[in-house]
Amino acid sequence: MTDSIADYLTRIRNAQKAQHKVVEVPSSKIKQEMTKVLFDKGYILSYKFEGEGKDSVIKIALKYHPVSKAPAIRKLERISKPGLRKYVPVEELPRVLNGLGIAILSTNKGVISDKEARALNVGGEVLCYVY
Repeated sequence: MTDSIADYLTRIRNAQKAQHKVVEVPSSKIKQEMTKVLFDKGYILSYKFEGEGKDSVIKIALKYHPVSKAPAIRKLERISKPGLRKYVPVEELPRVLNGLGIAILSTNKGVISDKEARALNVGGEVLCYVY
């Protein structure tokens, strides 16, 4: 597999379309940090890291609206791809849906959201948009 982050996002997207409560994703450090950002911003209910080494997985409890059963994440869009990386300075950080969504960035301060990157005054690689 060449793009493990795209696989991570696709597994979440597919699980939501099938109305699954929990999705299991193979683990890596960057996926763990992305999961923490999604949890901190309220897009998922909870997460759990299980196993060690090659057998480690992330279990993500997906969040849905209690009445309409619509998923909390409407769209997950991969931005920086292995064939074309997207790096942005702090002045050009994207605003997703005019501030209603988030962009997840990989910076020298770690994997953070666009709002945190503005507060820390750092740019980086735009991994994905979430809204």
